[in-house]
Amino acid sequence: MKRLAALVLSLVMFAATAPIQAANNASPDEAKAMALKAADYLKANGPEKSFALFQTKDEPTFHDRDLYVYVLDNGGKVLSHGVSAPLIGKPLIELRDVDGKAFIQDVVAVKESDWVSYKWQNPVSKAVEKKTAFIVRVGETVVVVGAYAN
Repeated sequence: MKRLAALVLSLVMFAATAPIQAANNASPDEAKAMALKAADYLKANGPEKSFALFQTKDEPTFHDRDLYVYVLDNGGKVLSHGVSAPLIGKPLIELRDVDGKAFIQDVVAVKESDWVSYKWQNPVSKAVEKKTAFIVRVGETVVVVGAYAN
């Protein structure tokens, strides 16, 4: 009986916090603004300085709630990642989301700027959620920032 009560309490608490988590998600417009800002920063400051800043987690310009920047080369190799440093240097061109979508191929195919949607684990909620990413091409790289569905 105590286990059941604890389970019910846990479910009630989760249900009560789920709308708060969703309300704290950034919007696609905010993702687009960050991607454009990151692309401009990369153009102005070059990869070495830019990638270091994009990877600094307590830096608010390129980290805001569930928003972060990642940068890929044309082959889908991670050059910079705002929340997962172990991915840097990894080729992800064959990576698929939970539905089997090879979304990195769509991301690196962007010619100037565009949106790509896929499912990914939200670093804040830890749940797999729909993500809509805005991609900006900067030379031989793409700058990516995505917003999780609210």
